[in-house]
Amino acid sequence: MRRRNFLAHTLVAASIARFAAGADATTPMPKRGSHRVAFLLGEGANVIDTAGPWEVFQDAMGSNHRDAFSLYTVAPERKLVRMTGGLEVMPTHALKDAPQPHVVVVPAQKSHPAALDWLRTVSPQTDVTLSVCTGAFQLGRAGLLEGQSATTHHEFFDKFAREFPGVSLRRGLRFVDNGRIATAGGLTSGIDLALHIVERYLGPEAAQATAAYMEYTRTQ
Repeated sequence: MRRRNFLAHTLVAASIARFAAGADATTPMPKRGSHRVAFLLGEGANVIDTAGPWEVFQDAMGSNHRDAFSLYTVAPERKLVRMTGGLEVMPTHALKDAPQPHVVVVPAQKSHPAALDWLRTVSPQTDVTLSVCTGAFQLGRAGLLEGQSATTHHEFFDKFAREFPGVSLRRGLRFVDNGRIATAGGLTSGIDLALHIVERYLGPEAAQATAAYMEYTRTQ
């Protein structure tokens, strides 16, 4: 009983902390058998921006929630993408034949006109489109952040503010969730945002179980 009370107290405190920090989009997501999560990859895509959220959605846990997410990668062409550190990945789909996702994850990467067009096309039909690190620049260049709050890697705050004056830059937060659009700060903060999205889909206990399995301590 004490353990149950402690867990409940911890989950409530974590939710309050995230709300106070500005991550206030807590509306539950649609229920379906499996949620399609597309990871948009381009030249120089950051490895941990991609792998961190991938691991979260892959490991998402909770009663009757195994395989709740179906993951795939998307790139302008179906050929090897060279990521940071020289890691090469063969995308599951080219943009032209990728299925409509329920979630889009955009890690830091170089801009590509076709990728920006794809984001403009698919984002209105997603449950949430999210960026990690300077992936926020891709959402901004696709016109998805205008009039909203966002964050990015701390070393790029000033550059982001200059390029997107119509976006309310939230400095120092691990992530900002506007509901349909969400942005994470640098690198490992993408794990926190992905856990937050898992919580919106599957509930706080599933998110907490996923973090525990990953031996990861949530920080927002």
